[in-house]
Amino acid sequence: MSRRTSQSRRQHGSAPDHNPSCPCGLAETYEKCCGRFHRGEAAAPTTETLMRSRYSAFVERDEPYLLRTWHPRTRPARVDFDPGMRWTGLEILATTDGSAFHTAGTVTFRASFKGGSLHERSRFERVEGAWVYVDGEFPDQ
Repeated sequence: MSRRTSQSRRQHGSAPDHNPSCPCGLAETYEKCCGRFHRGEAAAPTTETLMRSRYSAFVERDEPYLLRTWHPRTRPARVDFDPGMRWTGLEILATTDGSAFHTAGTVTFRASFKGGSLHERSRFERVEGAWVYVDGEFPDQ
């Protein structure tokens, strides 16, 4: 995601009782799903997994992870989070390439927030074996 906004940070290690699933939309808890990538315990194996973990990083306001997974040639100096942004869900619409057998790939997604949504086609590349976000285009604009 190229937008530099997010919702209030939830305390790591505590998922809400009413919805124990990860912010990325998968059924696992945050700790077992995207949290392990954010903590550096594993690297995202596919572009879709990286996209999901980056969405969760926006929800969690995890600037170090976002910067670490941004391509060096397009990485900003910092991520400016909008304190009023409330992310409400992620829908993966399409993926192209981006597996262990590729060096590039794309993920098209819709990230919903209170009052609207962001539709983006993100490009990813491998840098030193790890997937990183390069940039995105906005098909709806």
